[in-house]
Amino acid sequence: MRKTLLLVLIVTIAFGLALSVGGCAKKKVTAEEEMGAATEERAPQPGEPGYEKIYEESMAAKQESLDAQAASMDKEHEILEGRTSAPLLPVYFDFDKSNIRQDQRTRLEKNADYLKQNKAVKVRIEGNCDERGTSEYNMALGERRSINAKKYLVNLGIHSDRLHTISYGEEKPLLYGHDELSWAQNRRDDLVLVK
Repeated sequence: MRKTLLLVLIVTIAFGLALSVGGCAKKKVTAEEEMGAATEERAPQPGEPGYEKIYEESMAAKQESLDAQAASMDKEHEILEGRTSAPLLPVYFDFDKSNIRQDQRTRLEKNADYLKQNKAVKVRIEGNCDERGTSEYNMALGERRSINAKKYLVNLGIHSDRLHTISYGEEKPLLYGHDELSWAQNRRDDLVLVK
């Protein structure tokens, strides 16, 4: 079972690399393409042939990633969602945005309640992005996301010395798919308990 999951992960990563390398190359436009004769290759969309296979591979890769991380993490902290330590909740963002969404404020309020009840706990807020955009841009966007979550928690009464921010940009995705489901899961702040 583990070998199968590992094989699926390797195939998914290789597929993702092939797509990203192929997507980055400059394409010469031919006269036929300018006239609309040729169509550009794209990933299958929901309902199209091949979509289920890509979705299943993406989900298997996510599960493998979560299993590996859970095995290597300190057993003191359980994984609840993404890389966020239980009982804290991650915060999700809109594409190319760093502001705290209205529907995510409740999550930060619950996190603040936990931190108020556990005054010795410190948290690392890890800003993450989806794969779109340059690495440099995504590092800066991840930083803005983590800083905004920190500011929100400070405004709720959590002392800033207990909160550390870091950006991983696009470097630590949860899902490796090239679709909105994967991108939405990768646009987040993880809140990780630290010793």
